[in-house]
Formats: sequence, C-alpha cells, structure tokens
Amino acid sequence: MCVFCIFADVMKKEETSQVYQHEIIEFVTVAVQYCAYLELSEGKSREEYVDTLLKILPLLYLKGALLPKYELLTDYAPSDYVTEENYDIVRNNISYVMSDKDDYLDVFVEDMKYSDTPILTSVSENLADIYQDIKNFVCAYRDGDEDNRYNAVATCKDTFVNFWGQKLTNVMRALHDVRYSDSDYEDEFED
Repeated sequence: MCVFCIFADVMKKEETSQVYQHEIIEFVTVAVQYCAYLELSEGKSREEYVDTLLKILPLLYLKGALLPKYELLTDYAPSDYVTEENYDIVRNNISYVMSDKDDYLDVFVEDMKYSDTPILTSVSENLADIYQDIKNFVCAYRDGDEDNRYNAVATCKDTFVNFWGQKLTNVMRALHDVRYSDSDYEDEFED
C-alpha cells in the first residue's frame, strides 16, 4: 500500500472518530497553552502574569464547557502524570509571582457550607489544582490510544463540571480584582 493511501486512511479514521472532534482539539490546544504558561511562570512580573491568565482562563472555561459529555468505556482510572513535586513547583512559582496578592476570600468553596464567613484560599492553589487536572488530561490524551483518549475526555468533562470549572471561575474573580482594583497595578500597567 502506498504512503498516501495510508495517510488518507488515517485521516479518514480521525475525521470519523469522536476523540478528534473540533471541540476536543480546540480544548487540547488551550489546555496545552495553559499548562505551558504555568510551567514557565518563573521570572514573569505579576502584571504580565495576571494579564495573560485573564486571557487564557476564559478560553479554557469556554472550551471545557464545549467538551462533549461521554460515558466512560470501561472502569477507567486516569493516570496521575502530575506528581506531588510537579504540583508543588507550579504552586510555589505562582505563589512567588502573586506575592501578597495570592490569598483571597472565597464564598464558593465546599467549607463555606459550615461557615458564616468567607474562607481564605489562594490563587496559587486554585491554579495548581486546575493545572493538575488539565495536565493529567493532556498527557493521557497525548499518550493514549483512541479508547484512552475517549475516557480522558469523559473524565476531563466530569472534573470540569464537578471541580475545576468552579475553581476557575473563583480564581478569575480574584485575578480580576488584582488587575483592576489595585491603583499601583494600574499605574504600572499604563506605563
């Protein structure tokens, strides 16, 4: 069989496969950008960092919301590609960049059900939590066969609905406040 025939056969499979839908490929693209940005956060100014995140995070949310809802094909246990050490490196780098603006009060956390006051949380922890789910998805999608990719999409959509989607909207509010409420930040941003 000629090389062109093999390529055409692969393309035909990809076009008909559920794991290569346009919405999934777009999500993978934004997810890779998000992970890469957090992994390379060292040395960035807070202004640049917050400004870029306020552009990436809404895209990540939108593309996550557009992911199709699949049922798992098997008893799928997604691999944990992100180690505790990787998680801590990302979280610490974010914390360093955010500095005194890392902590914020949040009312949309599970512990709030048992409290009358907002709960203190951090931008770095929320972004690292999102990173962990997204990076695990990206690695599973990259390394897996078609069934594993399908299950990775199903798991990612489920964690979006039940976990990281809410964390993303919470942290967006905090980042928005850092970007637009701090008069020192506005002066530096305009310069």
